Amino acid sequence: MSALRKPDWLRAKLPSGPAYQATRRMVEDNKLHTVCQSAQCPNIGECWSRGTATVMILGNICTRSCNFCAIQSGRPTEHDLGEPARVADAVARMGLRHCVITSVARDDLKDGGAGVWAATIRAVRYQNPSCAIEVLVPDFVGKLEQVDLVLDAKPDIFNHNLETVERLQRPVRVQARYDRSRAVLQHAKSRGFTTKTGIMLGLGEKEAEIEQTLRDIAADRTDILTLGQYLQPTPQHWPIDRWVPPEEFARWKKLGLELGIGVIESGPLVRSSYHADEQSAKYVGEEHLNLKPTLAQV
Repeated sequence: MSALRKPDWLRAKLPSGPAYQATRRMVEDNKLHTVCQSAQCPNIGECWSRGTATVMILGNICTRSCNFCAIQSGRPTEHDLGEPARVADAVARMGLRHCVITSVARDDLKDGGAGVWAATIRAVRYQNPSCAIEVLVPDFVGKLEQVDLVLDAKPDIFNHNLETVERLQRPVRVQARYDRSRAVLQHAKSRGFTTKTGIMLGLGEKEAEIEQTLRDIAADRTDILTLGQYLQPTPQHWPIDRWVPPEEFARWKKLGLELGIGVIESGPLVRSSYHADEQSAKYVGEEHLNLKPTLAQV
């Protein structure tokens, strides 16, 4: 089914325009990686044209080999101690009120990269005290002491994605576990943090499984949820089972809100960082909304 023509609702904005080019230059000048590029995000044209990008720290080679993800897997060579300062500088130069930071999994490092995570959050906070900081973290192999290193740096939004329903975890995420990911989110919530997660549809999940996942997310008191269509990066990745129509995304959003999840962004092109500044307004305050002019106007 993945070889079929994409439906009209999956048409994304092509990368172009002065604001897009300005964001691209900012990323290149600061020698940063972005998940927008590495994960082949379909929204790169829209988001970069708004002057927003999701920075990916700890290199661009992941130690995991998830079957849904376009990020290169293998043995990382980077452990760049100057990266936190460059990220903080980029956030300052872009004038952001809300930044999103993610990373590859670094199971090769003793602390899973948590120390670099903490240093990056603190550097961004020091240089940009009015900027809300959202982090999208790996599971740190379930080691909560490493999760605590990230939490102790006090991000505003703590995001860790479940990605899919429980039955599909092993074939799709390979080295990850559903219960372990839930435990990471539960731990962050127990420490009083605003939590966020996301799942993809179109991987072969059944309706009853989607409903149970939403119930699990609500039971964990997760504040923000993103739901989006899975897109197969290459023929070697997990195949698309179906194209999920916008009406179904709307139905799952309605159910999730009824279950008590605070904010839900649900639609075919939604990704973890899509309109993240708007999603977080309920939890971090209006003063953090990204209301700056685009980079082309600065």
